[in-house]
Amino acid sequence: MVIIKVIFKRMEKIVLGLPKGSLNNVNRGNTYQLFVDAGYEVKGYEPGHESYEIIISNDPEIKAYLTRPQSAPVELNRGMIDIAIIGEDWVKEESIANQDKFIKKIGDLNYGQTKLVVAVPDNASYDSLSDFFKANQTRETPILCFTEYPNLTRQHVMNNEGYREVFGNSVPLVQVRGLINGDNQKVQIINSDGATEVYIAKGADLIVDNTQTGGSLKKAGLKVLETIMESSAGLYAGPSCTDLKMEKAEMIFEQLFGAVNARKYFDVKFNVSNKNMILVKDFLLSGGFCSDEPTIVEGNSFSQVNVLIPKNKFPEMLKGIKSFGASAIIRETLKQYVK
Repeated sequence: MVIIKVIFKRMEKIVLGLPKGSLNNVNRGNTYQLFVDAGYEVKGYEPGHESYEIIISNDPEIKAYLTRPQSAPVELNRGMIDIAIIGEDWVKEESIANQDKFIKKIGDLNYGQTKLVVAVPDNASYDSLSDFFKANQTRETPILCFTEYPNLTRQHVMNNEGYREVFGNSVPLVQVRGLINGDNQKVQIINSDGATEVYIAKGADLIVDNTQTGGSLKKAGLKVLETIMESSAGLYAGPSCTDLKMEKAEMIFEQLFGAVNARKYFDVKFNVSNKNMILVKDFLLSGGFCSDEPTIVEGNSFSQVNVLIPKNKFPEMLKGIKSFGASAIIRETLKQYVK
């Protein structure tokens, strides 16, 4: 008798960074709820009550930690965490020097949308960053720009036509606390560590900040000159996420994206007379009122129909099925929809 041993390669736990701050806020991102909707049992990550070590009790292959969005790309690049949910803006800020070659985007999660913008006082006479530099080329005091994104800001400034016309190829001075580099002291980009919009009132000339609607900037008396980039939350992997860990990361993304995707659909059930069933099925298929095809359970006189329908098509479908005599119509929200 020949005995064959099958050896399963066991994966080390994948280390996940979960965002602290606005991406776990009931008004913006609520990453905690996303994980719950995706079928994970999460403890220690409830918005406003986060712990630094987070437990995902029904998936022992995941070890989760709370991370600051600003720090997560640094931790990914250095193998301190394997994957993280973060905004693309912070990935770009960390990755300018290496052109994203270390951090890989597994997929976008379509929430936490924001814009990174250049803003100035709303009574300023210029309407572009080029106009700003040209209008200030003869001033003796340095131009001060405060931001949490010094790398992206310097890149954007140096690519600006007005800056190049006035200052050539000189590199704006960047200061992050006590660290300073750059040779153009006439344009100084200073790390703000948050609450960036208040620096205009304190004497800054311009800021670079992220905003969802622009409301906080308007409230601070500012206007947007330019948009540097648009950003949303995604799942990202660092260089330590390979082989089995990458397979696991892709499975996590599929579960999470299924929960995101489900928010676009309704699960609808209704009864209809058997004599109208063929007409109803044709109506649902021709109008795109189901994902693949309706699920039909036929009874003696009536059939129960179940469809998955995009939310924006529900009113039109409802009108149609009512015209065929549909009754007992139930509309439910989905938690997860994995295609």
